[in-house]
Parts: sequence; structure tokens; C-alpha cells
Amino acid sequence: MLDIDPFSDEVLADPYPFFEMLREVGPVAYIKPHGYYAVGRYEEVGIVATDHTRFTVEGGIGLSDIRKPGAWRAKSPISEIDPPEHTSVRAALQKVLSPVVIRQWRDEFEMHADQVAERVLDQRDVDGVRDVVEAFVLGVFPRLLGIDIPPERLVITGELNFNQLGPNNERLQRALARAEPILDWYAAQLQRDKMSPGGFGARIYQAEDEGDFEKGTAAAHVRSFFRAGVDTTMAGIGFAFHQLARNPDQFNLVAADPSIVRYAFEEAIRHESPAQLIFRTTVGAVELSGYSLEADTKVGYYAGAANRDPRKWNDPDKFDVKRAVMGQHRAFGVGAHMCIGQMIARMEAEAIIGAIVRRTKRLEITGDITYRLVNTLRTLDTLPLRITPA
Repeated sequence: MLDIDPFSDEVLADPYPFFEMLREVGPVAYIKPHGYYAVGRYEEVGIVATDHTRFTVEGGIGLSDIRKPGAWRAKSPISEIDPPEHTSVRAALQKVLSPVVIRQWRDEFEMHADQVAERVLDQRDVDGVRDVVEAFVLGVFPRLLGIDIPPERLVITGELNFNQLGPNNERLQRALARAEPILDWYAAQLQRDKMSPGGFGARIYQAEDEGDFEKGTAAAHVRSFFRAGVDTTMAGIGFAFHQLARNPDQFNLVAADPSIVRYAFEEAIRHESPAQLIFRTTVGAVELSGYSLEADTKVGYYAGAANRDPRKWNDPDKFDVKRAVMGQHRAFGVGAHMCIGQMIARMEAEAIIGAIVRRTKRLEITGDITYRLVNTLRTLDTLPLRITPA
């Protein structure tokens, strides 16, 4: 039993002491202030994430049980259903992501990344979050999805989304207060009449018309893809730039061989995982690694802790672009509910990181790095960089 609040400012600002405590106290712990079980070791995280017969997503992937009165958010039609229903819905969405769509997106990502890179190289001193990461992702992805939403509003709704997966604390209430004036407007932007003709969002509505998934869920599917291609992706790209700037030897490896840009991104999201915490709910009284867990109780699995578990990784606190992490880290989840938008995130990351690295001799940090404190998302707020052209 841990009498600690993982959603406090102190823990969110630096979660790694808590992660070490969680891993070393045992394979499973009980978080007393919020009444949920927690796992942080690589093996147990994999079990909780994949075994839907013992740990269901039907109660929601957040701390609130969406099946019960008092839940503070609505159900997702893709991430909060178990197999076999989940299997058919996921297959329908993957059909929309055709190879033709993916190729078109790659070309768009690379073109926009080149434009952002040229602009920031002219500036030299930039905020890596706003001038690079947000300028790239928020400048291209919503347009490809077929949605027209101002970037500053996307940041507000994104923080609300990831705060809602945690407790109904002061942080969530502040996020709700910031977002409340635009929530009706935001919901309207996800409707059919707001989708750009031929865009990806319009294709999702078409798939609903063709009976590929339940009527009335298209808007929620558009929102799911939207969030998958924005918040965690921006966080991961920011972490990659942060670590490449902090570790000149690693930057030089990538600059010498741009084909390993993808590995820099994968290592960045292992080293600092954007989606830190996801929940399941016990299906009856279950056993996990020799411990008995009560029925109908939330179990939070910490990808951020698992991705630095020394039982799995050698020297886990070190950023190493040569580390073999593809298909092994937990940042995209694992099993049936592995992030459906991961290929999009990878394309975005490869485009903008590659565009900067190809043109740059050196990245330097020129000021204080800050993080936005969000209940279940780890993401940078400021990243002051000096970019020296090659």
C-alpha cells in the first residue's frame, strides 16, 4: 500500500522517483489516496494491458468507472470495448487507413516539415515546443484529418482529455474551466457537416454509413484519431528534440545516418513515455503475480515506469538511439489495444525530426526546460533551443 498521490504537482513534475518506488515495492501496489491498484514493472504492465478476461476496458481507460453514476466523461467506441467487439471495430478503422491514404499523408508530412525546418533555421533561437513541434503537427495533421480547429484550442482540449483520465481533482476542474467556453463548438467541429470533402474524417463517416461500425459513433472515432495524432505525438517528438539537444553524441549519430531518425523517436518515447498511465478494471476477484485483487476495482498500468524497468532494460535512464526498442517499449500500448494511430505518429516524427537534423550542425538548449502538468500525460511546455545550420 502506497500512501502517495501520483497526481500531485511534485510527482507529475518528476515522476521517476515514484516509478522506482512503484516497481521496487512489489509487482502490484495499492494507491491509497485514490483507491486503485497500480503496476509499474514491464511484465505486469503487459499482463494488465492484454488480458481482457481479467482486466477489462469496459469500465474505461481512466480512473472513473464510465459504467457507474458520477463518471466525468463519455465512453470511447474503440478504446473502451473488449474483444471480440473491439476486433471488428478496429478492423473497420484500419480499412479506412488504406495504403493510398498513408502514402499521401507521408508526402504532406514531409513537405510541411521542410517548410517548418526552413523557417526555424532562419530564426536560430526558438522554442522547440511551439515553433517546431506544435507548428508542424498542428499545422498539418488537422488539415489531413479534414478538421479546421485553431491550434490554441487543440492544446486546451488535449489537456482536458488527458486530465479526465485521472481523478476529478483541482487540475481537472481548472482544465474544464478553461475548456468549457469552447466545448460545444469543439463537438460541432467533429460532426459530418464540418468534415472536409474527401478527408479522412469524411471517410470515417462514410464507413459508418456502410455499416462498418455502430451508428452514431463516427464523431467519437474522428476524435480518437485526432487525439492519437496530436497530443502524444507532439509530446514524443518534443522528447526526441530534447534528448538530441542534451546528448550531442546521440545527435551526431543521427546526423551521420538519417535512416535512424525513427529509432531516435522510438527511444525518446521509451525514455519519456507520453501516455504515462492507462487503467483497466478487474473482472471479479483476480490474482496477479501472486497477489489477490478485489473485484470491480481499477488497475492502473504505468507505461512510463515499465519503459524504465531495469528488469527489462540495461541502463534504462540513458537515452540511446542504438537501443533495440522497436516493438518492445510500452509507449504505444501492447496487445489488442495497441495505439491504432502509431503509424501516423511515426510518420510525423520521422518527417519533422529528419527535416531538422538534415539541415543542422548542432542543437543546444539555451534555457530552462518546463513540463505541462497533466494528470496522465507527460509533455513539454517549453524547450528553448539554438539551431546551428549545417
